[in-house]
Amino acid sequence: MPTLTQKENMLLKDEKSHEELCIKKYNTYSNEAQDPELKQLFTTLGQHEQQHLNSINSMLNGQVPNVNQQGQQNQTQNVNMNTNKSNMAFNQKDCDLCQDALTTEKYVSSTYNSTIFEFKDPNARQVLNHIQKEEQEHGQQIFDYMYKKGYYTPQ
Repeated sequence: MPTLTQKENMLLKDEKSHEELCIKKYNTYSNEAQDPELKQLFTTLGQHEQQHLNSINSMLNGQVPNVNQQGQQNQTQNVNMNTNKSNMAFNQKDCDLCQDALTTEKYVSSTYNSTIFEFKDPNARQVLNHIQKEEQEHGQQIFDYMYKKGYYTPQ
């Protein structure tokens, strides 16, 4: 990987701080969530964020990591959308955790969008694009869970 420009270095440090925050949130939320399914979802997402952090750290150290270009599709949790919402008790705490997690994923995905366009090395851009795709998948998993539980109803 070519030497990072000052801007590339700054952007990677920003992404590093975002990934560290996501890891902290998902670890905390996994402990705070009441639904075992949500606990597992947050645990899994935290592990994926750790992989992202490892990739960012590698790039900051001058190495472009190899990424699985098939994404995390095989590892994503499938949410049964046919759950009967009327038989479930609304859990405000879990709903709030999901709302914050979804908002965080939306934000982090958008920062990767800007960062990708600032990198001149196509291999680095590919890694960043891969991470952004996974952030979008995380958001989809949270959305699906929220929809299933009746926490989010698109208008």
